[in-house]
Amino acid sequence: MNTRRFDRAYFIGIGGIGMSALARYFVQKKWIVAGYDKTPTTLTRQLSKEGISIHYKDAIQEIPKDFKDIEKTLVVYTPAVPSDNQELNYFIDNQFDVFKRARAVAEIANSGYCIAVAGTHGKTTTTSLLAHILKSSGKKITAFMGGISSNYDTNLISGTGKEIVIEADEYDKSFLNLKPNLAVLTSMDADHLDIYENEQDIQKNFRAFMALVALDGIKIVNANLGLDGTTYSLDEDLEADYLGTEIRIENGTYGFRIKHNSRKTEPITCGLPGRHNVENALAAAAAAHQMGLKWPAIKTGIETFMGVKRRFDIHIKTENFVYIDDYAHHPKELIALLNSVKELYPNKRITTVFQPHLFSRTRDFGHEFGDALSLTDELLLLDIYPAREKPIEGIDSEWLLSKTECNMGKVVSTENLLETIKELKPEVLITAGAGDIDKMIEPIISLFSEE
Repeated sequence: MNTRRFDRAYFIGIGGIGMSALARYFVQKKWIVAGYDKTPTTLTRQLSKEGISIHYKDAIQEIPKDFKDIEKTLVVYTPAVPSDNQELNYFIDNQFDVFKRARAVAEIANSGYCIAVAGTHGKTTTTSLLAHILKSSGKKITAFMGGISSNYDTNLISGTGKEIVIEADEYDKSFLNLKPNLAVLTSMDADHLDIYENEQDIQKNFRAFMALVALDGIKIVNANLGLDGTTYSLDEDLEADYLGTEIRIENGTYGFRIKHNSRKTEPITCGLPGRHNVENALAAAAAAHQMGLKWPAIKTGIETFMGVKRRFDIHIKTENFVYIDDYAHHPKELIALLNSVKELYPNKRITTVFQPHLFSRTRDFGHEFGDALSLTDELLLLDIYPAREKPIEGIDSEWLLSKTECNMGKVVSTENLLETIKELKPEVLITAGAGDIDKMIEPIISLFSEE
């Protein structure tokens, strides 16, 4: 990015996971950074501690005076911000340089060796794990991650090397701004049907993303997708360049080996629960190996990776009670989560608290959500988190509950959630969703700490 005329950046929607990583990047580059968001969160409070001025009222007069200098200020906004946002329209009307987040990140990523990880599911964990493997091997990477890495307690790794690892977001077709030197594609299931017409349309755009890879670049693809590239798979019936094999569970931990060119690695321990995370680790390992890393360094990276917050995050684990929180908000993600929990705790009663995210996603995948949520023994549904959407008539959590076949299911309010959980006396408790359900994590931990 040609930033010579700018020395400050103003973020509209700064609390988003992608926006906050970008804001941190500019702070690392010694820019002055400020921004607006709708509500305070743990993440915005952390950004404030890092020296970023943030306010929560959409008003032109709230914009700090220093950021009204058109010659020095770059404005970045998220497409999740409504079109009637006063601050955004002020900057547009006054002809400031106004970038969507996707454009700002792409200009940074495309200026180096761009390593992009895409897919409807698995991209946050795969991005973060690949970044950790590379960094722990000594590479001075920069990485923009779609979650908070537990190893680094941030969603940004800032380095001086040419390699830039980025989570390639399909929402709003953002990933089509990238020009990857190496791309990983984990999956391409239907989602974001407010953006894409149908499953065929989203698959067409994922293929378009892979077509953007440099002619001398590297493509790492899940063998199940049937696309050209270097393939990986856990399915031994498929032909794949990198095959995950000898998968085992020991004391709640997954182990596996990687078969490549008829040779197998030493056994690798994956600290992340779930077979789907073994697949994510395999994708990251294949990418790192194609970049020239040796297997011992890759093994060390996988085994020292501590995960991503809100991705199968185990908060309590005792003999009588386990509490897991996860970001799962798509039926396929819920299926992977619940099947993994059932595999780890086959004789335990599983209670799931789920907050649906978006009215449109709930409507579009109602039957699929019903099938996925029926995998749990007990289900507590919170109201739909609207995010950027207006309500859709007839679509609510009671409607979604009617699609499920659990032993016990009910819709509960946030206010009554703790009392309801307490009455159920769960053996394994899961909270899942991409809205603000994470606000309940600490209260739930406190509830069971009192016992």
